[in-house]
Amino acid sequence: MPKIKFETDYQEGAHPRILERLIQTNNEQTSGYGDDIHTKRAQELIKNAIHKPDSEVFFMTGGTQTNTTVIKFLLSPVEGVICASSGHINVHESGAIESTGHKVLSIEGRNGLLDPEDLKHYLEAFYADPTYAHMVQPGMVYVSYSSELGTLYTKDSLERIKSICEKYNMKLFIDGARLGAGLVSEASDMTIEDIANVCDVFYIGGTKNGALFGEAVVFPDANRFNLRNFRTLIKQQGGLLAKGRMLGIQFEVLFEDGLYFENARHSNVQAMKIKSAFTEADIPMLIDSYTNQQFPILTHEQNEALSEKFSYELWQPLNDERAAYRFCTSWLTTDEAVEELTRAVKIL
Repeated sequence: MPKIKFETDYQEGAHPRILERLIQTNNEQTSGYGDDIHTKRAQELIKNAIHKPDSEVFFMTGGTQTNTTVIKFLLSPVEGVICASSGHINVHESGAIESTGHKVLSIEGRNGLLDPEDLKHYLEAFYADPTYAHMVQPGMVYVSYSSELGTLYTKDSLERIKSICEKYNMKLFIDGARLGAGLVSEASDMTIEDIANVCDVFYIGGTKNGALFGEAVVFPDANRFNLRNFRTLIKQQGGLLAKGRMLGIQFEVLFEDGLYFENARHSNVQAMKIKSAFTEADIPMLIDSYTNQQFPILTHEQNEALSEKFSYELWQPLNDERAAYRFCTSWLTTDEAVEELTRAVKIL
């Protein structure tokens, strides 16, 4: 019998409403590369959602491709990008950023987050070094909302990071692969409009929130950058989809009536049930996450018992007896799957 999967939030296909729209529009003939009515409408829907009519929106197929293209576009050849040591670009993107000639400058994070004071001290020490001209120059700060550990920045902490970026003439880039899960979390004090107000560029993740694939890159203040060649760089990086309407249609459906946030809310609700099941069984959690990623610490015996019926991800070995594992929910995680897991956890 197949195992019940909690490995990630993109193991299913797409939300039925997206598939229905793709079928409905299948026989349409449109221009390629995103020059179509669906893509243009999706762009307008996102601009309306962030209340920035002068912003610019571009669609790409995946997160690593998006991170690489944005960072390459905004940094000069001598600059690198700062992120928390657990940041996705530092640990899970196969050196994609470094392959473009830009170094990832990691700072030890706190619960998966880059602390503003740590960032401030890093930059003060960097520019206090008389030999800093011989080093990779910090040109950007990269953060994720939500983080690799499912944790969230407060509005105040992001505003402080933004202020530090402005002082040192750096850009702030927010990776939104799981932006939906972050924004609808009960622990969040941010809106999508707040995200747009606090950064230079961010992206809205579709792949991990009900789309077949796709991310929407948003430059909230398009006048700050010369974006004339950004589309060319997307093409150069292999990211300009010929059938661009496939991206536009998906984000059109996600943003026309709140489906994007509905999907994320379902994912978080199911994750909170899983969190409660583990905590009620006195199983400790690696991190206090209020989004769709949960990290229980299991003994090897507990893991063996659960893994007979469920699949999930080994996250971090802790010692000879215990390890942290990741259970991840999605827009399609069912009540039945969560109830099965809850029953299994109770008898560990």
